[in-house]
Amino acid sequence: MDFYFSFIIPVYNRPQEVEELLESFTKLDYSREYEIVIVEDGSTISSEKIVNTYSKSLPLTYFFKENSGPGLSRNFGMQKAKGNYFIILDSDCLVPSHYLKTVEAFLKQNYYDCYGGADAAHSSFSSIQKAINFTMTSFITTGGIRGNKKSVNRFEPRSFNMGISKKAFTETGGYGKIHPGEDPDLSQRILKKGFNTTFIPNAYVYHKRRISWKKFYTQVKKFGLVRPILSKWHPQSSKITFWFPFCFVVFVTLSILLSLGIHWQFFIPLAVYLAMVLISSAITNKSVYIGLLSILALFIQFFGYGIAFFKSSYYIRFLNRNPEKQFPFLFFN
Repeated sequence: MDFYFSFIIPVYNRPQEVEELLESFTKLDYSREYEIVIVEDGSTISSEKIVNTYSKSLPLTYFFKENSGPGLSRNFGMQKAKGNYFIILDSDCLVPSHYLKTVEAFLKQNYYDCYGGADAAHSSFSSIQKAINFTMTSFITTGGIRGNKKSVNRFEPRSFNMGISKKAFTETGGYGKIHPGEDPDLSQRILKKGFNTTFIPNAYVYHKRRISWKKFYTQVKKFGLVRPILSKWHPQSSKITFWFPFCFVVFVTLSILLSLGIHWQFFIPLAVYLAMVLISSAITNKSVYIGLLSILALFIQFFGYGIAFFKSSYYIRFLNRNPEKQFPFLFFN
């Protein structure tokens, strides 16, 4: 199969991110034709001037549309794109030079209509970004599903780094109006249509994520709220591991209460785990400081996600509330 790749990148009020992403594209090691479709999702701070700056050196197409959220903006971009295989990226990513060669070589040997790749921390990222990346991708914190899993059947790609064939997009209708969660929702609908998904080793991007603790907390909290909704829509995707962050909340609470009320030794298991996180992150990032920040990131991630997950499970699964009425801010009209 001959591939014509179209990168689809929605953006909302982030011209600086677009500039950094497009700069990484100038270093892409790929000689065949491809295109980059930038979809400005109703931004009040436009990226058009940045795009025009790079239009002479990169195969760029720019569209501006009313705000409808990243999912529907990606659909818009795929409808306008010329390619037969779409690659979805977030605007806060950087592309390594080998990315497209890696993807093409894999798909030519093992074709899939949908794939996902990992996210990594670039050397230029801030200490907070590196700490957040560690807690989101490390085996010791999340099982490594997002960062290091090498071969996953029925993998749920994430739209910061996701590929989908034009055929799969056409038959599924693309992304829904929920956000976040639009990517695992689409992945499950792709599987239901009989297409296969996979994880491509080494097809990673450098993902900046949120650059402040407050934004990171808001993000993981929304992830926690969304997951029970997705499990209700797609029961086959439900996993016991989704409860692990809430179990961590209970574990921490009991450790503190028991150590204060009965004996200090009840705190030892928690202390050992946190020490493991610190050491592992410090070695990975070659920084004790980032190791310490990773502990903070861990608490924000697990408490933000875990409590929100429990809350959403109560309303959506136990009380059987309508998701759009219970959490309207998670849906775009």
